[in-house]
Amino acid sequence: MKNIIKNGVLGLIALMSFSACEDNYLETAPTDQVATVDAFSTTKNAWAALNGIHRLMYSQIFSVQAQGGQSGNMLYIDILGEDVVFPNVSNTWLRSEYQWITHRTANSSICYYNYTFYYMLIGNANMIIANIDKASGTDADKKAIKAEALTYRAWAYFQMVQLFGERFVAGAANSGLGVPLVLTPGTTATPRSTVAEVYTQINKDIDEAITLFTGYTRLDKSHFNVNVAKGIKARIALTQQDYTTAVAMAKDARASFTLMSNTDYLGGFNNYSNAEWMWASRIVADQTNYFYSFFAYMSNNYSSTAIRSTPKVMYSALYDKISATDVRKKLWDPTGTNTTDFPLPASTFQRYKYHPKKFRVADVNLSIGDVPYMRAAEMYLIEAEALARQGNNAGAADALYTLAVNRDTKYTKSTKTGADLIEEIMVQRRVELWGEGFRFYDLKRTNAALNRNGGNHSATYTNGVMDVPAGDKRWQFLIPQDEINNTNGLVVQNPQ
Repeated sequence: MKNIIKNGVLGLIALMSFSACEDNYLETAPTDQVATVDAFSTTKNAWAALNGIHRLMYSQIFSVQAQGGQSGNMLYIDILGEDVVFPNVSNTWLRSEYQWITHRTANSSICYYNYTFYYMLIGNANMIIANIDKASGTDADKKAIKAEALTYRAWAYFQMVQLFGERFVAGAANSGLGVPLVLTPGTTATPRSTVAEVYTQINKDIDEAITLFTGYTRLDKSHFNVNVAKGIKARIALTQQDYTTAVAMAKDARASFTLMSNTDYLGGFNNYSNAEWMWASRIVADQTNYFYSFFAYMSNNYSSTAIRSTPKVMYSALYDKISATDVRKKLWDPTGTNTTDFPLPASTFQRYKYHPKKFRVADVNLSIGDVPYMRAAEMYLIEAEALARQGNNAGAADALYTLAVNRDTKYTKSTKTGADLIEEIMVQRRVELWGEGFRFYDLKRTNAALNRNGGNHSATYTNGVMDVPAGDKRWQFLIPQDEINNTNGLVVQNPQ
């Protein structure tokens, strides 16, 4: 952990510089160092540090083009699944991930990124948590800052343990290795904690954050608040098969949000002012990261090489499951020839069947688009799935209906039960959250196999990876080799 913790500590300097342009923070301070005591001497300074963490969520900091903050994880998670398809292999970005190679390669950038990025967030959250109580300022500010830092730490560990640890199984010991639990600032090498221990800490942090958020009104949707914290708690509970908690938290989380209109649904998924969006990063013109942007890979109208030559299209077998009267059906062109809804210049853009238009930039000269991390629709899906897995078919059908009829006015409430109802809910989830970074996590948490057969995946392009059995060792990312080396083997590797 030594090198990762150092990155987290040094990240504080980056945080201050990220937020300085907005807050004129530390104008007279040295540009290469910030004393911790000064950084957290006041709540004003601590807010600046917290704003820096928000900025890290969409910053390119590892010199790898696809890793523009959290959107890098989103890209990797969906490309490892079956619902995002490579129609060719002209462009190499994300190709090795699609072929299930790099997350099983200890020296790869995907392993390094998913380890280091989250520990950078954790390292900076640890410094806030360790120092905020001593800062001068109001108690309300201290509570809010601490709540946001705790939420970051809980969420980052939740992201990581799903990647590097074994699947959590309710009622089991969950004694397999997860990730190192580092809860205080420092550079001491730390061994991996068990999956059970990591989840215990995750829940401790998010529960404390929910309590501290009482009475807090956030500045904008790039910040956390009690709704988002409860939404994260709902995700955690669903993953741990704690369905009662998942239902309660999902209901509470979405309480002050409304589902978007069908017109908004076709609006390009690029504006966090959307009433349904609960948590997102706002990207403005002077902060765009161009070819590192999420929209440089997943939009259909930004002129990046990845989009022009190898657009990421939808799995045809999933598309076929969408009702003809569902607004979401309009987000993909099954013909590859629709020039009215998909006006891409044929001279520069390759066109394929099941071409997407879910994500679009407002200005084709910039890769700007707000990045969605949580929407109210997900909370309805969590509630429906959790109720169905408890055997409450009627309640699950009710929760699903609210979302499904919003997207498809011809939808009738489901009368399915048991496994058939769960399957309907999971199909709705796959369609609704397509491209937003959920599929690998969903397959792993439900102990489902990867199955890319029966559609438009090519075994040539997937390097033959069309099926991965549930429980296969490949469902665990490898620990970066640098971490193994720099801890002299104290941090041990996953099965290879």
